[in-house]
Amino acid sequence: MLAVIVMLQMALLIATGMLWQRLAPDHMSALSHRRALTDLVFYILLPALVLDILWQAPFDASTLSFALTALSRLAVAALCMWLSLQLLQRVMTISRAQQGALMLAATFPNATYLGLPVTSEVLGDWTHEIVLKFDLFACTPVLLTLGMLMAQTYGQSEHKTHPLKALLKVPPLWALLLATILNLSHTPQPIMVGHALHTLAGGVVPLMLIALGMSIRWDTFKLKLIPLLLPVCLIGLCIAPLAALWVARGLGLHDSQLTACVLLAAMPTMVFGIIICERYRLDGALYAAAVFLSTLLSIGSLSVWFAILQDF
Repeated sequence: MLAVIVMLQMALLIATGMLWQRLAPDHMSALSHRRALTDLVFYILLPALVLDILWQAPFDASTLSFALTALSRLAVAALCMWLSLQLLQRVMTISRAQQGALMLAATFPNATYLGLPVTSEVLGDWTHEIVLKFDLFACTPVLLTLGMLMAQTYGQSEHKTHPLKALLKVPPLWALLLATILNLSHTPQPIMVGHALHTLAGGVVPLMLIALGMSIRWDTFKLKLIPLLLPVCLIGLCIAPLAALWVARGLGLHDSQLTACVLLAAMPTMVFGIIICERYRLDGALYAAAVFLSTLLSIGSLSVWFAILQDF
């Protein structure tokens, strides 16, 4: 019941973003409003959160377990989606642009933008450490390397970006590097700096949810897309987190840490993939529809996962 209430609270903030997208003041476009908000989070608030949490967080065996659980989730999802596409192409025509969009949509979960607020509300703020390690040590690097190569393979863009160059342009990863250096060198965190980082980090969760709502394009969803979208939702919301549960237990994670990891693995399609689709000329509308449907269904599926995980 708690998970349902939390998901409904998250849905209200997401709905606020969707409403703001349509009713925002017309002195600037809705797209400009969204970009300003996401840039604020991406370039300032999220790096501050990374520094605030990981500067003093322990880097132990559990860190590797979180990363391996995330990697297993990505690998299983990608393999299952590829197999699904082989079967679907026997009964219907699927363009390369659609295949690439579906591969990205099924493989990469919204571990930070939705995972951070959900796990924080359900389990507590201590999960911020797990979310950041799950995402920044696995999901984001894989997205900006193998994910970009995947998009290039299926896409048609003439501008090929080297994956390593893409990694160098991600402020949260620079913050991760700095936090790791400060952590391992046992550099104490000055009180004034700690207060400033904590204050900035406090804006991440609500602004992430509002930005997520502003990014969801409900108008892209069409009934004819359901045969393509159902495998994405089934894999991302059910099969991949089941694999993550098996791996996490095998690595020795248990109780709340296990719950947090599996919930992160069960997150719906990440929003950032829309930008990759646009850059490499994949089917952005299909990807946006996957974000919309998987996010909608996750209100129920995450509640079910939370209930199941109480028995572990």
